[in-house]
Amino acid sequence: MKWKFLIALLFCISAANAFASFSLPAMDSSIALKSASDAALLEFKLLPKKERKERVSKAKSYLKAMRTYDDAESDGNLILLTILAILLPPLAVYLNHGEANGRFLLSILLTLLFWVPGIIFALLDVYDVI
Repeated sequence: MKWKFLIALLFCISAANAFASFSLPAMDSSIALKSASDAALLEFKLLPKKERKERVSKAKSYLKAMRTYDDAESDGNLILLTILAILLPPLAVYLNHGEANGRFLLSILLTLLFWVPGIIFALLDVYDVI
C-alpha cells in the first residue's frame, strides 16, 4: 500500500515539475524591446502635461485593479492548496514552496508515519503559521 502511495506521489511531483518548467518562447529580442520602450518613453515625454497626468492616473487605476485581481487569485490558490493539504499533504507543501526542500521531506515523513500529523503540518505550512 505504501509503495503505491509513493509511486503516485512521485508521479504527481514529476507532473508538477513538468508544468513548472514550461515557458513560452521569447517573442522579441531584448534589443528590440529596449528600443520599443525607449520610443514609448520619448512619446510619453512629448505629450502635453495634462495628458501625461491623465495617463498616469489611468495607469494607477489599472495597477489597483490588477492588485485586486491578484488577491482574488491567491485566495483561490489558497483554497486549492488547503484541499490538497488534506488529500496529499507532501504535494501541497511542495507546490507551496515550489521546490523539494526540508519541509517537503518532513511532510513526507510525517505523512508516512501517520496521516494526521502530515495533514496538520501541511495546513500549517500552507497558511504560513510555521
